[in-house]
Amino acid sequence: MSFDIIVLGSGPGGYVAAIRASQLGLKVAIVEKSELGGVCLNWGCIPTKALLKSAQVFEYIKHAADYGITVGEHKPEFGNIIKRSRDVANGMSKGISFLMKKNKIEVIAGVGKLIGKGKLEVTGTDGKKTTHEAKSIILATGARSRELPNIKMDGKKIVGYADAMVLPAQPKSMIVVGSGAIGAEFAYFYNAIGTKVTIVEFLPSILPLEDEEISKALARTYKKSGISIMTESEVLSVDTKGEGCKVKIKTKTGEEIIECDIVLSAVGIQTNIENIGLEELGVKTEKGKVLVDDFYKTNIEGVYAIGDIVKGPALAHVASAEGIICVEKIAGHHPEPLNYENIPGCTYCWPEVASVGLTEKKARELGYDIKVGRFPFSASGKASASGAKDGMVKVIFDAKYGEWLGCHMVGANVTEMIAEAVVARRLETTGNEILKSIHPHPTMSEAIMEATADAYGECIHL
Repeated sequence: MSFDIIVLGSGPGGYVAAIRASQLGLKVAIVEKSELGGVCLNWGCIPTKALLKSAQVFEYIKHAADYGITVGEHKPEFGNIIKRSRDVANGMSKGISFLMKKNKIEVIAGVGKLIGKGKLEVTGTDGKKTTHEAKSIILATGARSRELPNIKMDGKKIVGYADAMVLPAQPKSMIVVGSGAIGAEFAYFYNAIGTKVTIVEFLPSILPLEDEEISKALARTYKKSGISIMTESEVLSVDTKGEGCKVKIKTKTGEEIIECDIVLSAVGIQTNIENIGLEELGVKTEKGKVLVDDFYKTNIEGVYAIGDIVKGPALAHVASAEGIICVEKIAGHHPEPLNYENIPGCTYCWPEVASVGLTEKKARELGYDIKVGRFPFSASGKASASGAKDGMVKVIFDAKYGEWLGCHMVGANVTEMIAEAVVARRLETTGNEILKSIHPHPTMSEAIMEATADAYGECIHL
């Protein structure tokens, strides 16, 4: 069958690209080997947030007395928590199926592979091969858990993020290797429901891509909640012969062995670019990423790539934006290239972490003369009333022009607040304009205005 566009992969890059292409009047097919929605909807963004919400509700119950409420006997029902997460994911996947039908997008189940100019071969679950043609083929095959040679995942005792979402029983103890967003979120979830959690991080701080002050603030909260944190440490080996795991860890002071039930490997991701026909067609790659131009066109005419398999942050909202830009360009529109300097990053642990733009360290390294402001949630009336005083908002402005260089937050619901900074930066809003924009009181979001006031020496509530 012939199409205008075939999209290989139905994650947040692929399905969004397919829908936008259909809106533009193109005949579209999407090829998916597993569930519609990809990792994000089925094994990533959405089900993990469901788990985290269950953990947060349990923590509310544990601390109900702090709010003047008496609660009787309570405990986490691990199986039910997992079931709710899977139900949420399944519901979202069905929603994508509805959107495919609504937008008249043909869904082709199977494994796709480029076999020639404008040709994609799909091997169905029954092994039958079919060939489909399109003027443009968009590769959106995503990524999977990266595996280290000394931490081989077996799906039982050494697991990746997908296994960690459907464990048959709650482990009594867990070592989380790596403290990026995935590691930090699972560490919070399991600790909150009663698992003894240890984080092992190779770099000097957890969430190493975040501003140093934000990372330190989260680490303090984690330690206060009982999570052990080992930074500048490396897992050398994992012995799974016994009932649990014996993990040999190299630290700043020497080697030690820690025993646990489960090891979660959260050391990043690996792109899914094998066996999709790149080599046969001569599509250029570099360090596991497909090389593309500003509008996601590869070196081969009619072949495009978006999402985790191209350079840039491996984030769902980035993949979606790339998909829209890609198909609009294919359709003859004139989209702007994506500004990768203004991408928000969010980690949904508790307290949450959200950021956009330059860290203080990076801004100084680039030679900016900067104004830095901070506002702790301990000084926020809304945070005090909510019982969520941990964390802060930190803002960084260029001293000469007032350009908003960076915004970094740790605290309750800050992932809902970061969009203000993203939009303001896109509109080239200055620090003075943020300062003079009325923020409602009492809210968590007024901490952005207060932090800006602090940067300009005008903070009232500190």
